[in-house]
This record gives sequence, structure tokens and C-alpha cells, in this order.
Amino acid sequence: MIQKRTISTRNDNLFIHVFVWVIVLALPLLFTDRGSNISWPYFWRSTMTTLYFMLIFYINYCYLIDKFLFTHKIKEFIFINLFLIIGLAVLMHFSYDLVSDIFSSGRPPRRKKRPPRVLPFILRDMMSLITVVGLSVAIRMSGRWMQDENKRKELEKAKTEAELQNLKNQINPHFLLNTLNNIYALIDFNPSQAQQAVQDLSKLLRHILYDNNQTFVPLVQEVDFMRNYVDLMRIRLSDNVELSTDFEILPNTSTRIAPLIFISLIENAFKHGISGDKPSFIRIKLKELDGGKVDFVCENSYFPKTESDKSGKGIGLEQVQKRLEMLYPNRYVWNTKVSDDTYITHLTINTVATSYDTQLLDN
Repeated sequence: MIQKRTISTRNDNLFIHVFVWVIVLALPLLFTDRGSNISWPYFWRSTMTTLYFMLIFYINYCYLIDKFLFTHKIKEFIFINLFLIIGLAVLMHFSYDLVSDIFSSGRPPRRKKRPPRVLPFILRDMMSLITVVGLSVAIRMSGRWMQDENKRKELEKAKTEAELQNLKNQINPHFLLNTLNNIYALIDFNPSQAQQAVQDLSKLLRHILYDNNQTFVPLVQEVDFMRNYVDLMRIRLSDNVELSTDFEILPNTSTRIAPLIFISLIENAFKHGISGDKPSFIRIKLKELDGGKVDFVCENSYFPKTESDKSGKGIGLEQVQKRLEMLYPNRYVWNTKVSDDTYITHLTINTVATSYDTQLLDN
């Protein structure tokens, strides 16, 4: 894809160069009064001037800038250009004299006495040539800057994709470990439910192994995954735990969401929201709003296992933060708070990507 983009850019640049020079060459004809004869001496002098401009432009554009300026050989670059400018300016002046002699009569040119003041005309042509060299340098530098910027964006995209994949690889084992621990706890006191849990786990693994390879998945599919996970966790809950879920998805929705973002927050609720001997609760609500927004709220009783858990900055939550920053920059709001022994996490995501986000994350 990068190669195709480079070829397309080169073709566009070639077309622009040809178009601009054709316009420059045609300017003397455009400024000729309609109905009057063309001043051929003026036309050929203008054409010769343009050809000299093209010569020094492309000597710099195609060779000198790459050979000397981009390799930091600035003194050599300036010296060679001064030599070229002086030589071409002198050649331009005497070429004008030759054209004037040819068109002054129908005969071959005669030797004329050189005009006494040649230097001002040569200096004028030198200034024009210096301007053309500066234009060549400006265009070439701009093109190089754009190439460097495109390379930087490609590297940034590759880095982002690598970091996202690394985060997914970290999430999956973490999620799998918690689920297996839940099934292990079921085996001793309810083998039949453990068997059902294994079947539910197979559905979850199918989602993780196949669907999770995508950067974004359908919201409906991710909600089904969350329902299966909650059903799996519900099996091992005791009677003192209140668990409620509310998933509201717009009909015929086509919204896509990053996988395993919300499940990490639900995992955190089960980890810190359940007590073995005290009344506990977990309330999960997800609602799809108009405009591509998804609003997620999870409330749970708060029973931190250790002092470090009280910070609310565990590994799982840090991974969620990193993924949100990479996938939804400036398009999400995430607030957490503890109030009256209740932990509340509220995450709102705008799934409608900007053109830059699409370019960065499109696979």
C-alpha cells in the first residue's frame, strides 16, 4: 500500500511540474493583445529565459540538493550554485543579443558593438536565477518534510498496533486465569454447574481467540460476550449477593467497539464487590446512545482485598486506560469514585472516529 501511495505521489508531482512549466512557457502568448501580431523576439527571449530557469531548477531539484544540501555540505552547495548562476546569467545575456540580432533583420546576425553597460543586466538575471534556486530548495525541502511526516505516521501506526496487540495478549491470560479459578471453585460443591460453566467458558474463549483479533467488534457481539461472562460468574454467587444487569442496544445497530474494554471493569467489580459473609451487590448497566456513544456504569459494594487495591490502579485498570488512550483519544470520559462503601465506574465512549483516528487504526 505504501508503494502504491508513493507511485501515485510521483505521478501527481510529474503532472504538476509539466502543467506549471507549460503555463510559464505560454505566458508570452497569453499577454499578447488580441488581433495584434506576436512579437517573436519577445516570445523567443521569454522561452529561452524559461529554459534557463528549468535548467538550474532541475539541476538543483534532481541532483545538487540531494547530493550536497541534504548531506550538510552547504558550502559546496552554495559555491556550485554561484558558479552556475554567474555562468547562466552571462549566457542568458548574450543569448538575448543573439535573438535580437536574428530578428532585427532577415539576414544572419552581424557583429555589433557590445553595449557599454552589461553588468546591470547580468545582475538582474542572476537575481532571477537565485530566486529559481530558492524555489527549487523550498519545494524539495517541503517534499522531504512530507515524506518524513508520512514515515513518522506509518511508524506511529505500527507502534500503536504493536502496543494494542501487546495489551490484548496481557488481558487474555488475566481474564482466563480468573475464569478458571471460578470453575475450579464450582467443581467441589456442584459438578453439574461446573460442566455448564465449562460450556460457557468455551463460548467466551471463542470470542477471545477469534473475535478479539480485530481492533473493533460489533457492539452486539461484545454485549453477548458480557452476558455470557456474567452468567458464568452468577453460578458461583451466594444468596447474599445481588447481581443485576441492564443492556440497552439500539435496534439494527452497526456500532463497533474495542473488545474487552468493559469486561475488564466487570471483572474488577466481581473481584472487589463481593464479600463472603456480608451483603454485596453488583449493578451493571450499558446503554447505547444516539450519535454513536456508548454509556457504561458499574456500581458494586466495595471490599478491597489489600491496601494496594484501594488505590483503584490495578494492572487491569491500567491496561484499560492505555487502550482507551490509544483507541479513543479525546473521545472518552472515564470517572471512578467511592461513595458510602460503593465503588462506581462510569465510562462513556464516542465510537465515531475522526479521519485521523481512522487512518491510524485502519488495518
